[in-house]
Amino acid sequence: MLSPIGERAVNDALAVGRALLKFISPNDAGLTGSHQCGFYLPLGAWEMFTPQQPEDGINHKHIVNILWQDGRVTESAVTWYGKKTRHEYRLTRFGKEFPFLNGDAVGNLLVLIPATATEFRAYVLDLEDDIDELQASLGVEVIDTWGVYEFGRDHIEDENECIDRHFRAFAAEVEDFPPGDRFAAATRDALLACIADFVASPTDTQLMRAVEAEYALFRIVERHICSPQIQRLFKSVDDFLKTAASIMNRRKSRAGRSFENHVEFILRDTGIPFDIRPDIDGRPDMVIPSANAYLDPAYPVDRLLVVALKTTCKDRWRQILNEGVRVPRKHLITMQQGISTNQLSEMVTANVSLIVPSSLHRRYPADSPMEIKTLDAFVDDVKRIVAA
Repeated sequence: MLSPIGERAVNDALAVGRALLKFISPNDAGLTGSHQCGFYLPLGAWEMFTPQQPEDGINHKHIVNILWQDGRVTESAVTWYGKKTRHEYRLTRFGKEFPFLNGDAVGNLLVLIPATATEFRAYVLDLEDDIDELQASLGVEVIDTWGVYEFGRDHIEDENECIDRHFRAFAAEVEDFPPGDRFAAATRDALLACIADFVASPTDTQLMRAVEAEYALFRIVERHICSPQIQRLFKSVDDFLKTAASIMNRRKSRAGRSFENHVEFILRDTGIPFDIRPDIDGRPDMVIPSANAYLDPAYPVDRLLVVALKTTCKDRWRQILNEGVRVPRKHLITMQQGISTNQLSEMVTANVSLIVPSSLHRRYPADSPMEIKTLDAFVDDVKRIVAA
């Protein structure tokens, strides 16, 4: 359920018709020793937040007034740095005691809503339910670092033509939403058919590409199936709300299962044995090598792994502590877009190890008290443990 701040963020984005979504990184918060503290803004979406195009050899500023969620207004600057080695936009100037850009903000979601060329609204969401609901409401998933919501804009055409052709053929054959494993299988089939070296690429790359591609497939199927529902004449407001709630709930529930399915595909390809959601204490997402090994008191604990699979884990990581209690160290594979140093310290104390795709490692603090593993490194470690 949305908090009041999350609800306002959704309503403002829908009312304006566009928004930039960006997970806050350690670099944004000035934790990496970079030039200054300020939100990096994506070069690929510059027209959304400034009229000044990127040009090499110059710096320029675009002044904007930003209304934040707590009512404060800042006279901030969208600054283009184009001199020397820099080639970036940053949003800076927030005044003293600005509460939304510090170490604890890492992993939160910035929602920047340009109402006009110089008047913005902005929210920084730290509750996972708010982040999930907002992405579902806008139909945007921030797979890597940022995403754009623009009413009426079609993002699917950015997919390469081969994958798009496979996806549209799949959508044309379905009359109702297929289960998640069919979505995942269709996505993987398209990637294998259209990308010659997909299986040979790093597992981290495979996972990120597969999750992103499946979201594109889901949007095609959603339009195919839901268009008649939303274009019909609704009987009542309640009828409209019921239809909208159904679409929203489907969007929210899809992402986690998609992530799990693609992790399963990757681990099977690598030959790692595992059981999914085994009937053991706490019902963990995955146990390696098997539930039978876990239940066998003679099987060495140091050759067992209990693994949680969560797209985000900023708040939910504690849920795994009571899963598979025979194994003291828990492993968590996630696509979380950064976590504060304080929370990472809590994870270390709780004996939790993080596995994060390599492209997301830059979103984590440089002074992390934990060695965050890539999926490739995790696979190599597991192979050694299982073979021991």
